[in-house]
Amino acid sequence: MALDYRKCAEEIAKYIGGGSNVISAAHCATRLRLVIADNSKIDKKALEDVEGVKGMFESNGQLQLIIGTGTVNKVYDEFLAVTGVSAATKADVKAAAASKMPWWKKILKTPGDIFVPILPAIVASGLMMGIVEAIPKFAPAFGNTGWFAFLDLVANTAFALLPVLVAISAARVFGGNVFLAAVIGLMMVHPALLNAWNAGSVQQVAVFFGKPLPLDAVQNAINGLSPELASQIPAGYLAMFDTSNGVSASVINSLPSDVANGIWGTLNSSLTVADIGGISKFMLFGSYGISQVGYQGHVIPVILAIFCMSKIEKFLHKVVPEMIDLFVTPLVTVVVTALLTFTIIGPVFSLLENYVLIGAKWLASTPYTSWIMGAIYPWTVFLGLHHMYNVIEAGMIAQTGLNTWMPIASAANFAQFGACLAVAVKVKNAKTKAVALPASLSASLGITEPAIFGVNYRFMKPFLCGMAGGAVGALFGALFKLGAPVYGVTGIPAIPAVNNIPLYLVELLISAGVAFVLTLFIWKEEKPEEKAKEPEPEKAPELPTVSVIRCAAGTVMQPVKGNVIAREAIPDDTFASGVLGDGVGIEPEDELVVAPFDGTISSVAESRHAIGIEANGMEMLIHVGVDTVNMQGDGFECLVKEGDEVKLGQPLIRFSREKIKAAGYSDTVAVLLTNSDDLEGVECGAK
Repeated sequence: MALDYRKCAEEIAKYIGGGSNVISAAHCATRLRLVIADNSKIDKKALEDVEGVKGMFESNGQLQLIIGTGTVNKVYDEFLAVTGVSAATKADVKAAAASKMPWWKKILKTPGDIFVPILPAIVASGLMMGIVEAIPKFAPAFGNTGWFAFLDLVANTAFALLPVLVAISAARVFGGNVFLAAVIGLMMVHPALLNAWNAGSVQQVAVFFGKPLPLDAVQNAINGLSPELASQIPAGYLAMFDTSNGVSASVINSLPSDVANGIWGTLNSSLTVADIGGISKFMLFGSYGISQVGYQGHVIPVILAIFCMSKIEKFLHKVVPEMIDLFVTPLVTVVVTALLTFTIIGPVFSLLENYVLIGAKWLASTPYTSWIMGAIYPWTVFLGLHHMYNVIEAGMIAQTGLNTWMPIASAANFAQFGACLAVAVKVKNAKTKAVALPASLSASLGITEPAIFGVNYRFMKPFLCGMAGGAVGALFGALFKLGAPVYGVTGIPAIPAVNNIPLYLVELLISAGVAFVLTLFIWKEEKPEEKAKEPEPEKAPELPTVSVIRCAAGTVMQPVKGNVIAREAIPDDTFASGVLGDGVGIEPEDELVVAPFDGTISSVAESRHAIGIEANGMEMLIHVGVDTVNMQGDGFECLVKEGDEVKLGQPLIRFSREKIKAAGYSDTVAVLLTNSDDLEGVECGAK
């Protein structure tokens, strides 16, 4: 008798708590995919008994009901009519499942989701950058070699173009076009914009924008040169040029490099960017313009820009006619996002930078407030605001000859090193350890982004422990008046320049030590539940060598030893008909099911007789026996749980053929690709 689609939909709606309990609904080739607001309202047993529902499991926040090819779409249409829920795509359902998280968890989770994919790039670059920048501090001659210039180029690339990497990864998280995101990221570090790291440098601003320098300031800088350097300047040198509007940067740079460097050193200390007219602007609306400064080192503005871009793009895809969508949507998306980024997001962020700079100056002014700066410094790194601190350091050197900001920054950075190192020591997960160790070394050399983004902020507690260590270390450094006559270095590379090396080393040990010990005691690695122990006599099975299903997405190896039969020969009408997907049956000779490919466990039946595994878009169901759900788990032992990452050949289910046959059921194992209709080139059979 034909299935009553309406009745099936009504019963499903009834047993999930009604339409008001549904956040989102979609379907694939065989399954109805639902995101439920309150799972406690679901009557799972009643759902399993609904005519038309051939199976049920939960995966990644979704309730998935197996209904079958050609049927699920009809039940879905009736379900929408019964519940009043709007139709959604599978992507919408996944997004809805993620949206069930509390808002604060989403905020904390988003940067992690964005940075995890780009960790290898920033960890490797951060470590190399720290090493390359540290060597000239101990071997100055190396800084003038071609090797230094080349290695500096290699090391700096990921950080100089960090907004591009962040933009691409953010687009994946927010569902935007990654290539449009890359354009926005590149736009934010375009060569027509001054590098953000140089925004506080009088020399760089003067050279980049051609800003004239006050004649008296240049003359004073020349007068302050040593006799040896001054002798290299021709008599009446400045009189040779038109200095009525100031001195051009090119005039200074035409002098011998050591002379020019001496003059620039004085000018950077005695002048501010405002003294030479400030940053130039692109004038857009009358007197309103946007600063010609890039966003190197910034994170939050990029994420906000790509979030807006993704929303704009999705909206346009919905409203723009398909005929012109291909060129209208990308064009409008890029232009509107660019305007938002440079006229709203950027200026707001610049204003925030100014307030942070004022606050940082005040906090660093006394020993009794410097500990606060030592604690919150990592947050400014996270926000990408730390590049502007060179302005504070240059001002300190100009006024007192001693940069007392450096010990504060060193304490904060070295504390993040200590926290990250503690994670590397304590963690058992090989992947995390492989990231944490080089990231901690990078932080010890003053490059903390890999440690913060890759490890400490991701787990949060190490980040907070690092803040505590930074506070204690900064207080120590301020009380003992530690400082240096240079700026731009922290951590180990600053050792040769500091005014009291022994006390500075003590400060670093205190900062890292506090963070390290706190992290060891407070942070705990989230460990998966222990798997059921395998019997001692049994050894790990050999890797499967026979493929049973092949498609464009990958290959499914034989998960249990035995005779492979066609799907149609499986002694069960549901499996044999293909409504649950194409595949094969296996008449087992063994009692162990192993992983048919590297993947993730997506579902485990309560009765332990069936398991779902996903990888590369393939969704696999391995069902041991026919009607064995009625055995209620007797004779079955599941060795993994939902969410586990498994490798090819890893044991998944142990079962008893004797008990299955004693219960009167077939022990044939169904191996089905449940989304075979969505995949290309599916071919089944032993090979």
